[in-house]
Amino acid sequence: MKKIAAVLLGSLLCLKLSAQVPGHKSYISEQAGAGYFPLSAKGFSAPIYLEDADFKGVKYAVQSLVNDVKQVTGTAPVVKNNLSQSGNIVLVGTIGKNSKIDELISRKKINVADIKGKWETYLIQVVKNPFPGVNNALVIAGSDKRGTIFGVYDLSAQIGVSPWYWWADVPAKHKKAVYVMPGRYTDGEPAVKYRGIFINDEAPAFSGWAKEKFGGVNHLVYEKVFELILRLKGNYLWPAMWGNAFNDDDKQNPVLADEYGVVMGTSHHEPMDRSQQEWKRYGSGQWNYEANKQVLQDFWRKGIENMGSKETIVTMGMRGDGDMPMTEGSNISLLENIVKDQRQIISEVTHKDPSATPQMWALYKEVQEYYDKGMRVPDDVTLLLCDDNWGNIRKLPSLTEKKRSGGYGIYYHFDYVGGPRNYKWLNTNPIAKVWEQMHLAYEYNARQIWIVNVGDLKPMEYPISFFMDYAWNPDKWSAEQMKGYGREWAVEQFGAQYAAEIADILTLYTKYNGRRKPELLNQNTYSLTNYNEFATVVGDYKALLKKAERLSSLLPPQYKDAYYELVLHPVQACANLNELYFEAAKNKFYADKGYADEANAAAAKVKELFDQDKKISAYYNNELAGGKWHHMMDQTHIGYTYWQEPRADKIPALTEIPDSAKAKNQPATPAPKFELAESEALVRPAGSVFAEKDGAIAMEAEFFSKAVSGKGISWQVIPQYGRTLSGVTPWPVTAARVKPGAGTPYLEYTIAVKDTGMVDIAAYVSPTLDFRNKDGLFYAISVDGEEPQQMNIATKVDGRDWSMAVSESIRKLTTKHHIKAAGTHTIKYWMVDPAVVLQRLVVNLGGLKPSYLGPPQN
Repeated sequence: MKKIAAVLLGSLLCLKLSAQVPGHKSYISEQAGAGYFPLSAKGFSAPIYLEDADFKGVKYAVQSLVNDVKQVTGTAPVVKNNLSQSGNIVLVGTIGKNSKIDELISRKKINVADIKGKWETYLIQVVKNPFPGVNNALVIAGSDKRGTIFGVYDLSAQIGVSPWYWWADVPAKHKKAVYVMPGRYTDGEPAVKYRGIFINDEAPAFSGWAKEKFGGVNHLVYEKVFELILRLKGNYLWPAMWGNAFNDDDKQNPVLADEYGVVMGTSHHEPMDRSQQEWKRYGSGQWNYEANKQVLQDFWRKGIENMGSKETIVTMGMRGDGDMPMTEGSNISLLENIVKDQRQIISEVTHKDPSATPQMWALYKEVQEYYDKGMRVPDDVTLLLCDDNWGNIRKLPSLTEKKRSGGYGIYYHFDYVGGPRNYKWLNTNPIAKVWEQMHLAYEYNARQIWIVNVGDLKPMEYPISFFMDYAWNPDKWSAEQMKGYGREWAVEQFGAQYAAEIADILTLYTKYNGRRKPELLNQNTYSLTNYNEFATVVGDYKALLKKAERLSSLLPPQYKDAYYELVLHPVQACANLNELYFEAAKNKFYADKGYADEANAAAAKVKELFDQDKKISAYYNNELAGGKWHHMMDQTHIGYTYWQEPRADKIPALTEIPDSAKAKNQPATPAPKFELAESEALVRPAGSVFAEKDGAIAMEAEFFSKAVSGKGISWQVIPQYGRTLSGVTPWPVTAARVKPGAGTPYLEYTIAVKDTGMVDIAAYVSPTLDFRNKDGLFYAISVDGEEPQQMNIATKVDGRDWSMAVSESIRKLTTKHHIKAAGTHTIKYWMVDPAVVLQRLVVNLGGLKPSYLGPPQN
């Protein structure tokens, strides 16, 4: 019994003390136990056995593991290619590339039936007496190159080394000893085959930083990027392309990518593995296939020749030069011929059927229109579907259409340069929104490629982690389990003690930033005078900042830099920016009303906050981590007047009233005060009856009095989603359209009103697009027993309604209803289409005032 108790205690200590990998149980203990493998104990780390025949990428990963074990325990393991040493070993290798692992398989010491032949799959298992003279082996066996690499990096993460150890300065979790528990550990095959990032819009920040620290965006930078992608269990990269040419700038770039095990590609408008910059350097004549066919073919042929046998997904098709639409005269037959000719080039260069080379065609912007009008490419070419650049997927495959061998993928955005406004500065991507859209993609079978535009990479650490984890196994992260992701991610970076509080900060700052991108903010965004909205928004930010600063003072000193980068900085910078615009709004209000002293005080505060913005960026650039990230906060973000960024941050226009003019038009009444406040906790009302207040009723979607299912459809609350509290959507997202009425799903809300007459009901829904490319996405609404009114939420991308919806991160649609008597009434919100996400309902009984977020729930 004592022995069993000791094992249980060891397990509990492990769960408490070991770094947690999001979505995984720990298999690491700091205490010895029956059958536990001593990876590092008593000042000695088990040697690693690796054979020369294995892949270079595996060798790179093993060297990382050596460094990681040393960082955690202080003792580095030795890498060996013989088994002369007795005792315990770590045996790392790829099936078919490591004779000792193949021997264990043939002797049935390990069972790889569910591993062998699979894509990127690994097995981690402790084997007793595997070979003469070896007591125990910790086996890390991979089905292929990346399977082995992912197994190695899974162990690194489990012992306490974050994937962000270099990119976010997350320190290793020090341990006196590290043991691997007995058991069989595997993560299965990834759900999405290719999972990657696109470094884009990289000037001035990423490019300026790389030039100073590495001499340019070269292989020294990319080695860090490759390692990060692999530690995150990704496998795919579109490289930086603003003035950069991955294959041409540094000939080591593509060589090392292939050695490391990262599949390369080029962006949606750079066909045949050649960058836009290469055309500028080596092309001649027009970027026009009809006018310059032979030159373009020769240019593309060189791209495939340079690619050789390196793992690559070749971008097909053609857009206009410089990421622009094709010319007006372009047509479907021409584009189909371009793809046909490109595939002929691939076949001639590789001496293989073109289907043997992975290819993708991106249906980006106007290219989707060509597809919708009938353009087709061969079945083995992956169709890369896209969002609207603002996180709303434009098109998904039909659930009834014939499957393509090349499948479908998604190109998503955490960063964008373009209309209605650039957003490049900081992370504004709530992971609940990412979950909702990528769940949609997965359920509609877009599972071949997921790639996300991450801008400069650095400010996007948190959503990048989630994107990669979700792509590996969406089933691990249901809507309910999403609440735990932030906490588990915080444990991985900072340990367990403050993880719950850090997760709350991550959730709230991304929610606040997701309401409206910082680049779209100004002094008119929130209402200064109605519902105390602006003061409450700023009060919430400042309360969050206070909490973040308190945690900063409590964390051990070694976490200071990582915590600033991942948690404190975005809160600090955005709290300051929102307060700046709040004071600018006060300045205008007081100046217009003639309150000179108050107007001048607000103007002075704006200047102070503008200077503070510069100091925050300067600290990040110059002092953080000893200046390691200089230039990473060079992005301008104040003073936008249209979609493109200002050349320099510009303080808002201010009115300052000189002493000589103060006496003129000075009001006799005291100036109104705009005191900072915090949002009240949102709770379900007693009896679930919403009462009228000041001529309006506001209701959070999840506070329904009844959720009625029907026709196999239920309702799903998405926690931490949207602008205020959460979202509610029909479930599953693959459900068919229904006509609202008897037996169909609806949400019911009970309201109490004081009078009769016409009322408006505004549904606040997420700006989801008509991804089925039909006649729209609909919901319906009714009061009491009236006929449900159907409303179409879908907008046309780049249209006025779309621009407003993505700018405000909401679509507000209003229906009119007749209230026949004072008292209680029932609102029914009916499901018509799947994937419509309701966030709030606001009833205007004649007293609704203009505001950005709508009135507080009453």
